[in-house]
Formats: sequence, C-alpha cells, structure tokens
Amino acid sequence: MIDRSFTFLKTLIRAMARSRVAMHGAQVAGLVLPILLICLFLDMHGVVKNPYFGFLIYIVLGPIFVAGLVTMVTGFFLFKDKEEIGLYTLEYLKEQISMPGRLSRVRKLIYLSSFLTFLTLGVSAVVAYYGFSYTESVRFCGLFCHTVMEPEYITYLNSPHSRVPCVECHISSNAGVITKSKISGIRMIYATLFNRYDRPIPTPISSLRPTREVCEKCHRPEKFHGDKLYVKESFLPDRDNTMVETVLLMRIGSGGYREQVAQGIHWHVSPRHLVFYQEDPDQPDKIDRIKLIDHDGSVSIYQRGSGAPGPDDSYRLMDCLDCHNRPTHIFLGPGEALDDKLATGLIPVDLPYVKKVALGLLKGDFADKEQARREIDRGVTEWYRENYPALAAAAPQKVAKAARGIYQAWSENVFPEMNITWRTYDNKLGHRNVRGCFRCHNEELVSLEGRAISNDCNLCHAVLADREISPAIMKVLQGGERAAPRGEE
Repeated sequence: MIDRSFTFLKTLIRAMARSRVAMHGAQVAGLVLPILLICLFLDMHGVVKNPYFGFLIYIVLGPIFVAGLVTMVTGFFLFKDKEEIGLYTLEYLKEQISMPGRLSRVRKLIYLSSFLTFLTLGVSAVVAYYGFSYTESVRFCGLFCHTVMEPEYITYLNSPHSRVPCVECHISSNAGVITKSKISGIRMIYATLFNRYDRPIPTPISSLRPTREVCEKCHRPEKFHGDKLYVKESFLPDRDNTMVETVLLMRIGSGGYREQVAQGIHWHVSPRHLVFYQEDPDQPDKIDRIKLIDHDGSVSIYQRGSGAPGPDDSYRLMDCLDCHNRPTHIFLGPGEALDDKLATGLIPVDLPYVKKVALGLLKGDFADKEQARREIDRGVTEWYRENYPALAAAAPQKVAKAARGIYQAWSENVFPEMNITWRTYDNKLGHRNVRGCFRCHNEELVSLEGRAISNDCNLCHAVLADREISPAIMKVLQGGERAAPRGEE
C-alpha cells in the first residue's frame, strides 16, 4: 500500500509537472499546509496571544493556501501542455477498470485521493470558520489596527460595556448587515494600509444599525421605571484635595410600556410620544425644529424663529444615541479623569495639592506618549522637591505613584497620533460640558401656539447635594454617622 501510494504521488507530481500553473499552485499549497496546521494548533490552544498571529493565520496563510489549491486545480484543467495528462480522466478510469487486476489499484488510488481531498476541505473549513471568528473578536477590532483603533479600544476597556464584544453593537446577526460590515472592513483595511483614514475617527452614529435594536438587546424598555440615586465623587484642587459629592435623584421614569404612564427621562423614547427633530446643517448640535406626534395623533411643531418646516425626510426620530451618544467609547475631561484616579487610589489623595499640580501638567501639549510620560514625571517630582522637600525625600515612591496615575489619566483620554485631545468628542448625556439636554430644553424652541419646551431641572432630576463636603443627605441614606472621607482615616 505504501509503495503504491508513493507511486501514485510520483505519477501525480509528473502530471502536475506538465502544467506549470498546477505545479506552482501545488508547491504553494504544499509549503503553506504544514505551517498552517501548526499555527492553527497553537491558536486553538491559546499558546500565542499576539493579535497579529491570528491575522497571519486567517488573513494571510489561509487565503494563500486556498489560492494555491485553486491554482493547482485550474492548471490541471485549463493550462495543460501539449501532451494530455490523462490521469483521472474518464478514459483513463475506464481503461484501468477494464484491465484484469487493476481495479484494486485504482480503488486504492481513489481512496487516497479522496482522503487528500477531504483533508484539504477540512483544513479550508477550519480556516474559514476560525478566520470569521477572528474578525469578529475584540482583539481583532481593537488591537490589529493599533494606532487607528487604540483610542476606541482603551475607552472600551474602561467603559460599562467592556464585557460586551464589539460586534454585539456594531454588527447584527442579519446576513445583509454582516456582509455590509465585512465589505466596509475591507475599505478600512485599505485606508489603514495606505494612511488614508480620518484623524480623529468621526462618531459613526449615522452608520450604526438601528440603535434601539442594538440597545434593547440588553436594556429592556419595559424595565425603565422609577428613580435612580446617582452619587458622584470629585476632588477640589486645594491643599487637602478635599472630596466633595454631588447627589442626584435621577427621574428615569417610564417609556409607557405595560400600561404605565410615560414620564421622566425615558418619556422621550415612548412609542406613545414620537419625537422627531431637525438639526442645523452647519451646526449639527444645534436643533432647529422639533415635531412631536402625541398618542392621540396630534402634531406639534417647535422651532426657532418663523422659518418654514423642512421636508419630512430631513427629520430624525429620537432614539437612545441622541442622549447616550458615547455609551462605550467615553472620553473624559481632565478634571473628571483625575477624580477617577484619586477615588480609586491610583493617585495618592493625601499628597498636598496633587490635583492642582496634575491639572496644571495636563494642560501641556505633548507630542506623543513618551514625551507625556517624561514631562509629567519630571513636573511632579520637581514640584514636590521645590515645595515639599521633606515629603519628596521621605516618600519618593508616593510621588512616583502620583506621576504614574496622572499619566494614566492622560493616556486614557488623549491620543496625539489620532489628533484626539480632551474635548474632541462631546458627551451629550446631561449638560456638564456641552449643551446636551439644553439642545431641546430651552426657551428658543417655541410652538405655533407660543409654548416653549420646559427647561425645568426637576423634569430629569432632583438635586440633593451639589459638590458638598459630607452632605447631610448621605448621612440619611447611610442610616447614621458618615464614614470619614478618603485620606482622612
């Protein structure tokens, strides 16, 4: 059996040698196959963690292997030399079967060729399956195009959705959407290879699939009800980095599902109150006109001035992303980023004036990460040597830890390579840094009857404490004496 198999392989090689195209295809496939099998084994067992390893297997080696097979088969049938190959033609098989004693040999050759065929198909299927899975993975989305997607990947890791794979929001299970996303991905790879991508990458709200379909896969609208207590810790830039708290009772309300009355914040997405709006084409964040279709079918128009309404197809139906426009890729301002590091202890809160020092350093315009790391470390060290020399000498590790925490706050929100600074991306949730809610809730949008959209703060929240030190409401909520703030134990 071994001798006959070896003879068959020699015959096959001689036959391929009569077609240069087939021979080249076989050489490519034969060289790539063992490398591909070894790499598949290592990847399936998680031996290699580098994201480029998956790219090598499924985007480079896999297609090369398949291309070699296709070239080999094409050469057999379309690019033969003058002499007929004859191997496995119908006449050849008839001749072999009709000759006494040859049927057994032909059958074994057919078995061997069938085995090689199914092995090839199996390898191709595994490569195709794992290749598709690789392009759906977070490591491919976030780590492969390192410079381009680094801001999105880092903010994703720090977001409330960090355990939700990218494809759950950006791609659905619909075959049409998957096909569109893969074609779009090819365009993005081209743009990355030839350095033709935007810096910074624009927010893709208009290109995401229907956002309510995305969000409501996890966030059930019939469960939007009641109020939610929100407590925000922040630190003052004084000597003690005094912690202050803002306490809000957020009126989450209801979207009007299950016979509930639509109210509060989620009144805006109630199926009984359809809210449409038109933006100023020159100022996308400026809303010029709002159309409200109420539960009884009545229509109310709110607009700036007395201009004529635009065409109906220029209206956008309000949905989740009109307020939650940065639900995952959240870029913080310098004060908020430092507050997070102080609250979690990454920046020692008991270092005098550490937040004031940090705010001053983060105003710097750094060309890259290495310069930022160097300048922040130098700035923190020199400031404490000059102003608190005893502390700098007694606790150099604490000063160094503060420098690392300040740099981390910067590196998670500023990306010079992508032209992303502290205020590149606006977060419209609320109205802390941008107009947010006040895009609609202002006295500028008035109905034909003279009614203005209310901007009463109590529509969305009740302010129980506003940047207060140990607010009294927290003692009530905690049922007794308040624990000492961080840094005062």
